[in-house]
Amino acid sequence: MKFKHATSSPHIIRDDGITKIMLQVLLALIPGTAAMFYFFGWGVLFNILTAITVALAAEAVILKLRAKPVKSTLLDLSALVTACLLALALPPLAPWWLTVIATLFAIILGKHLYGGLGFNPFNPAMVGYVVVMISFPKEMTFWLLPSTINLSALNLNEAFNLVFFSQLPLNMSWDSISSATLLDGIKNHLSQDQLLTSVTTSDQLGNLFGTVAGLGWEWINLLFLAAGLWLIKTRIIDWRIPAGVIAGLATTSLIFYLINNEVYLSPLTHLLSGGFMLAAFFIATDPVSASTTPRGRLIFGAGIGVLIFVIRQWGGYPDGIAFAVLLMNMAAPLIDYYTVPAAFGSQRQ
Repeated sequence: MKFKHATSSPHIIRDDGITKIMLQVLLALIPGTAAMFYFFGWGVLFNILTAITVALAAEAVILKLRAKPVKSTLLDLSALVTACLLALALPPLAPWWLTVIATLFAIILGKHLYGGLGFNPFNPAMVGYVVVMISFPKEMTFWLLPSTINLSALNLNEAFNLVFFSQLPLNMSWDSISSATLLDGIKNHLSQDQLLTSVTTSDQLGNLFGTVAGLGWEWINLLFLAAGLWLIKTRIIDWRIPAGVIAGLATTSLIFYLINNEVYLSPLTHLLSGGFMLAAFFIATDPVSASTTPRGRLIFGAGIGVLIFVIRQWGGYPDGIAFAVLLMNMAAPLIDYYTVPAAFGSQRQ
């Protein structure tokens, strides 16, 4: 007999171990990662390789110091997933030491400080991201122009020298190869009381617009969306958190868009900009730091979506995903407390 709303003892035992689940998550990341590599070049792969190396090394050292089994824990692939999610969130031109610092904080502070996998109250990848976002704001703006409009695209050797040795290619400057993200540019223009129509036609930002969102980002987000739907279909993640995140951002942005579409972006632009779909399906769904009850997951996800809009529109950061996730991580225990379903057989069912 299947119990529909069981959240403690699962009653129906699945044969999915942690390693299998994490492996499927890693496979789901491949299409979106490939799109990021196509649009932003070799720096994406350098971020991933650096983050993976540091994450596995840091996890092994901490496990050794804690007298915990090293090999079996590393093979659960959880550190690998954290490293990949963090690497995809960082700018492709981020210097190597930035990725190292972010990864160390993610694994040591975000994960093992609280007891390791299963005990962390905050999403480890977002902990590492926020640390470097606050500490090194300048380096966190090193985003490449999409390859489709970048006349100074870096080859493998040039990207390597820039990321690991801070050496710009001859006859190139930062302004020629990098740019603010579309969300960042829009926020800066709106802060100067400019309307969106003037932003979309400006020389600085006009060429960064794609069909409905940022050039390149709309394809990246669509691929992460497709991969996320596959994870839902295979029951690796629950549909409620992504649905809540998408509904929260779409509904809030639609209300303000209808009020004044010269000041507020459309819901579709919000949904396909930045790392939103990566956050909705891969970051917010972290089973440890998210809400665990069926109704609570919807509330948890919706809270993230609303906070992303609030931070994007009025906060000091252009995307706001990491802060929104961490704030709702703090609220998850309270949400669970008030949304625990009735025990099977009780009169409250």
